[in-house]
Amino acid sequence: MEIEQLPRSFFDRPTRVVARQLLGCELWTQEPTARRGVRLVETEAYVDHDEANHANRGMTKRNRSMFGAPGTLYVYRIHQVVCANVVTRPGQAVLLRSGEPMDGSADRATVGPGRLCRWLGISIADDGTDTVAGTRVSLLPARRPPRRIVVGTRVGISRAVDRLLRFAEAGSAHVSTPRPEGRRARPPVT
Repeated sequence: MEIEQLPRSFFDRPTRVVARQLLGCELWTQEPTARRGVRLVETEAYVDHDEANHANRGMTKRNRSMFGAPGTLYVYRIHQVVCANVVTRPGQAVLLRSGEPMDGSADRATVGPGRLCRWLGISIADDGTDTVAGTRVSLLPARRPPRRIVVGTRVGISRAVDRLLRFAEAGSAHVSTPRPEGRRARPPVT
């Protein structure tokens, strides 16, 4: 049974809502000889008027993908590590932090945004990829939604560190450290 990719309308909503609802969704990459996938267990929202958001000061050559259509990948390099975000609204995106491998492996090769991208084979060349209509990187609906979601502060940033914009599946071994404090997520506002 073929499952359709998440539609553009899924991403064209408030960034916090998308970040929360991406938990449990599947992220797949297609290489010429292999296909790899994860079930997303951790995300971070980068919203409007957010000092930690790469688009906070407007469009640049580096962040121009953040102003693409909802569902576009914004991929960037930081300290020799590649990280991937999916665009929601112009200048806003969700960082794809961690996933549980669909092949059942239990190692920590997909924990953290850099490891996740490395394991999936996502590179700078994927910046600007359309996850809605493309085949290289795709996002599929959750077949197994999280039972409980916790919310905490984002990690690895130096600005707006106190904002509760990190979402994770409670109890998942694939959530990065430090783990969110354990605040229960409120139902999303659509």
